[in-house]
Amino acid sequence: MSNSYLWVKTFHIVLITSWFAGLFYLPRIFVNLAEEKNAEAYSRLLGMADRLYRFMTILAVPAVLVGLALWLHFGIGRGDVWMHAKLFFVILMIGYHHACLGMLKKFRTGVNKRSGVWFRWFNEVPVILLVTIVALVLFKP
Repeated sequence: MSNSYLWVKTFHIVLITSWFAGLFYLPRIFVNLAEEKNAEAYSRLLGMADRLYRFMTILAVPAVLVGLALWLHFGIGRGDVWMHAKLFFVILMIGYHHACLGMLKKFRTGVNKRSGVWFRWFNEVPVILLVTIVALVLFKP
């Protein structure tokens, strides 16, 4: 294993971990937004959600690009079934990220109809995705 491979892999893990931190926290802000009645607090939470979404996106793009570099340049999982399954779940994760933007837009315009309980359940999706992706990478079934 070359040092460059290990550095690329290190950056991929750090970027993914950071992205997931945002994916775990943003829906929690959504819970609070859905339950908030005070306009000033709502505005503050909305600002937090906007900034977090932008930061998450800044992390997500290089995370995906570095992952593609590992796959295409270093040949990690090339042709393996586990990698195709992992890529499927990564696509779901990108879809979840995008769905968060749609929900954020609804909070911005004041048209959210979902409850805090719904967002608590929605917050579990990235947990399931993370466990599944990590299991696929470690066990390579």
